[in-house]
Amino acid sequence: MRPAQWHANCAASCCGGRRKFLTSLASVGAAAALPGSPWVASAIAQAAPRPRIDFHHHFFSPAWVKLVAGQNAAKPVLGFDKFQSWTVAGDLEVMDEGGVEKAYLSVTQPGVWFGNIEQTRYAARELNEYAARLKADHKGRYGTFAVLPLPDIDSSLREIEYALDTLKADGIGVLSSYDDRWLGEKAFAPVWAELNRRKAIVYTHATAPGCCSWNFQPGILPTFVELGSDLARAMVSVIANGTANATPDVRYIWSHGGGSIWAQRFLTGITAEALKRKAAPGSPLAQFRRFYYDTAAAADAIHMNILKMIVPTTQILFGSDFPWVDPARIAAGLETAGLSADELKAIYRGNASRVLGPGAA
Repeated sequence: MRPAQWHANCAASCCGGRRKFLTSLASVGAAAALPGSPWVASAIAQAAPRPRIDFHHHFFSPAWVKLVAGQNAAKPVLGFDKFQSWTVAGDLEVMDEGGVEKAYLSVTQPGVWFGNIEQTRYAARELNEYAARLKADHKGRYGTFAVLPLPDIDSSLREIEYALDTLKADGIGVLSSYDDRWLGEKAFAPVWAELNRRKAIVYTHATAPGCCSWNFQPGILPTFVELGSDLARAMVSVIANGTANATPDVRYIWSHGGGSIWAQRFLTGITAEALKRKAAPGSPLAQFRRFYYDTAAAADAIHMNILKMIVPTTQILFGSDFPWVDPARIAAGLETAGLSADELKAIYRGNASRVLGPGAA
């Protein structure tokens, strides 16, 4: 889709529908009779939202929903109602309303691992092929982060090859832990070595560890505490166990603004003056500054200012967490988070080229 056409489509959606958009265009046309009218530029700017690239956007194949339904019957699965109600048509509509030009699809928790290796292999392959069809059927609207059948290493290596070489996935999507084993564990080293060899994008989404999924704090959903904490455990695992240093060519993206990592003691002792200087090579701070972070659950002044204190704005990517949060809602939060126009432009789209490469968004 050409940029001008895409802007027009998005403007129609964001202004409340085709009729309202045509009305506003008529007004612009009338004002255009006045040469150099500043009102024209203002009206056009309001009618055409900034195009956004969404790095945190979920999808659910019918086969995967059926698989998870069996798990949900035995024990409630977080978010199962959203899995059931998601549709491609509804997804594209929300993208248009939120000014999202392209969304990179990933699978959220509980992923595909339920203790059966064969089932996990099948589920990962089916999801990846389903996502590849969505990408092909809606050209320019979707990218894909392929799911791996972790914690099975051999199957994951085969799926990396198939997903990246045959399906042409844009990167790999993983969860923060598998059976309470975090990403930096030595058992996962062959997977990381292959991802580093391929200079892959690796998107990590938070999950809840086995101890704390539903009943650990009755009445409090895992979303509020446990997912962010497990993401922090994964980040500490990757850095402390040497995985980050061993994979300099992996482009890491972490969900939810890094979760609760900024509230942990892993980065204590760093002074305000030290934050102004370049971090020592290989240090935890240097690794955190090379990672990327999406804006899901972080699109507010508190989270944005914490992120900006530690990492450059170049490392922040727009992410919505749809279908739980609409992209328009995340954008509204960012617009009131104290970010400059240039920072917003970079987060919405500009930084995408740093991760994906020029022209790849």
